[in-house]
Amino acid sequence: MRPARRFLSGEGFPLAAILLVVFFFCGFPLLLLFKIGLSGEDGLSLALFGEALASRSVLRALWHSFESSFLAAGFATLIGLGLALTIGLTDVRAKGPLVFLILLPMMIPPHVTAISWIQALGPASPVLQWLGLAPEPGSTHPIYSREGIVALLTIQHSPLVFLIQRAALRSFPRELSDAARVSGAGGWRLLTRIVVPLLAPSLLSGFALAFVAALGNFGINALLGIPARYTTLPVLMWRRLASFGPDVLPNVAVIAIILALVTLAALAVQFHFQRRMRLALVGLPQAPLAIRLGRWRGASEAGIWLFVAATLLLPLVSLLATALVPTYGLPLSWATVTLDNFAEVIFYQSVTARAFLNSTLTAGTAALAIAVLSIGLGYYLITGRGLVRKAASATATQVEITFAIPGLVISIAFILAFIRPLPLVDFSLYGTIWIILIAYVSAFFAVGLKPVAAAYTQLDVSLDDAARVSGAGLMRRMRKVFAPLVAPAAASGAILVFLTAYNEITVSALLWSTGSETIGTVIFNYEDGGYTTLAAAMAAITVAATVLLMFGLNLLAPRLQPGVIPWRD
Repeated sequence: MRPARRFLSGEGFPLAAILLVVFFFCGFPLLLLFKIGLSGEDGLSLALFGEALASRSVLRALWHSFESSFLAAGFATLIGLGLALTIGLTDVRAKGPLVFLILLPMMIPPHVTAISWIQALGPASPVLQWLGLAPEPGSTHPIYSREGIVALLTIQHSPLVFLIQRAALRSFPRELSDAARVSGAGGWRLLTRIVVPLLAPSLLSGFALAFVAALGNFGINALLGIPARYTTLPVLMWRRLASFGPDVLPNVAVIAIILALVTLAALAVQFHFQRRMRLALVGLPQAPLAIRLGRWRGASEAGIWLFVAATLLLPLVSLLATALVPTYGLPLSWATVTLDNFAEVIFYQSVTARAFLNSTLTAGTAALAIAVLSIGLGYYLITGRGLVRKAASATATQVEITFAIPGLVISIAFILAFIRPLPLVDFSLYGTIWIILIAYVSAFFAVGLKPVAAAYTQLDVSLDDAARVSGAGLMRRMRKVFAPLVAPAAASGAILVFLTAYNEITVSALLWSTGSETIGTVIFNYEDGGYTTLAAAMAAITVAATVLLMFGLNLLAPRLQPGVIPWRD
């Protein structure tokens, strides 16, 4: 059957439906954003774009965004590489718990990370007060600075680099290490001459992803940058829209376009250098190497556990301690400890239950929708030919571009697209929970698609041909053959989508309204409004819920198929 005829046949309709859904969620809002930002009264115009680039505040925010993101990505790459090499190549013990704890900061929302570190290092820090190391009352908070922002962005995104490098090491060809050892190469020579050079493409990928993630980060940049007068582009957009309302949408759209162009330029540079490197680790997942550290093993393990304690335990203990006192700044003791803040946010603040319900429903529904769409789109990516494959590839490209663009840009695009009532139904999504839901699908589609697409590439295309010869239609082939085979990957992607969307604030910061609050927006509003102890209590509950969910999934791992839990082998 010719490609065009196949596309128009019954089996092409599901792909057409997926294409329309993805365009509605991903392509249309971004196209409208660029249209409004680059248009004037007489059509295409760069007047607003030129005004933005001539503005000192925009240029300063652009430089701050690039500077902090570049530095944080560089440090995150170094830390992530060091952790991946130590855990992935050596004989350090307790690798499972270490991997879980190292990845945990990535699952904690950035604004919660910022709040916990603000409370951990300030003059009112209960931990530093116990140790007698707290700064003098009234002194400048040490984390309200460019260095503080870079440090927290590094902590937030180094687990991402670690995850990428660890996955690359799992595909490391063992024959190379065996040959090097037979030739007499020691651990250091093996590391510097073989391992690190082969990791170069994944290192570049990790750096680029950390850079893009830091570039679009809102929670850390807002809570630390505003007091430090270190404004980045996401914070500038939020402040202008929050101060002046929808009337400034065209001006904010131009800033969003600038941020999107910087992101796409960074990814283009990454792609260019990766093509020139022409290096890749190829192989099936294998048992990790176990280079013997000898007398250095104890020191290496102590260093990793100290890193985990410094980046995870200190801020979380400070967060909990702040939640247990009546007033922020009051030392924690048996006389001051109280559960009133937890009681307030759980029993007396109706917004708390509403936020947890909204976040659970939107994150869960988005994760399920993305899993289903990914299974369908992945099928066409691997089995499609000609026009079908081109259409599927174009759809996947839209998904990748949307994921790469910062969440606040997605928010602006969705406001522009859905602030007016929808045609025919005369219903406006703006100001409802539905706009947050479809924004989650748009922003996190690529998170669910990547593992499913990778699973499809491991399948033999002849499975589809054999099922066709047997007379199985599309739905029967999907239900009996392909969906069961890629279900673990789809479940893994759905778990990552849920954990990412459940606590996020970057996408929902500009989309929420009364009645559609999410966990992230409630915590941010508490802190921004000066209710620090309530923010700490809400954040502590959120962290506990995230940890319990991840721990519960770990307990279920033996009963699940391999690959369902993203952070387990």
